[in-house]
Amino acid sequence: MTKLRNVISLFDGMSCGQIALNRAGILYSKYYASDIDKHAIKVTQHNYPDTIQLGSVLDVKGADLPKIDLLMGGSPCQGFSFAGKQLNFDDPRSKLFFEFVRLLKECKPKYWLLENVKMKKEYEAIITEHLGIEPIAINSELFSAQDRKRVYWTNIKFSALPIENNSTVEDILESEVNIKYCVDPKKSVVILDNEVKKRKIGYIGSDSQGNRIYSIHGKSVCKKNLSVKVEMLV
Repeated sequence: MTKLRNVISLFDGMSCGQIALNRAGILYSKYYASDIDKHAIKVTQHNYPDTIQLGSVLDVKGADLPKIDLLMGGSPCQGFSFAGKQLNFDDPRSKLFFEFVRLLKECKPKYWLLENVKMKKEYEAIITEHLGIEPIAINSELFSAQDRKRVYWTNIKFSALPIENNSTVEDILESEVNIKYCVDPKKSVVILDNEVKKRKIGYIGSDSQGNRIYSIHGKSVCKKNLSVKVEMLV
């Protein structure tokens, strides 16, 4: 079983990095996290109370850290996403990518991983130039019930990807939910009805083509920054 000493996760959020390491059976001694969202940090500390929070990535210095075995992160994507304004590195959030590059140089970890959204090739090429390695495009539908296209830069070797994964929205619904159900009490998601067969059954966020769900027997669309809760309709 793989054992790491020190791990640092930039833009850690609710610490999905720790979830992934645990599910993969990878042990680690200390986990350092950098994030500024107080709600995400609260979730992290509830689930992983031993997490060492470092605050803003701008304040993290490699010289202050022990030897790092794994550096990972998903830098903000708003400047790259096709759903945004395409500001590229002119978006101050996406410019934080360079903090990942800085800490990669300062920490010199044995392993590293950067994740971001599918983007224009010219944007992708800039990231590739700075990291010195070609990216790998992976759609999370190969592992889950969600259509989520992402790009990864890493020096970690891995096996071939699965050819397909047949899990659907229906597979991840709460067991007590039958015909109708609702996601997010703030109405970010409208009612889904699995009796409707020939038209959309709901959408996530705004009612645009990319956000629509047509069947619980297919994959879910991807929408960031959405608080999701499944509950019975009354």
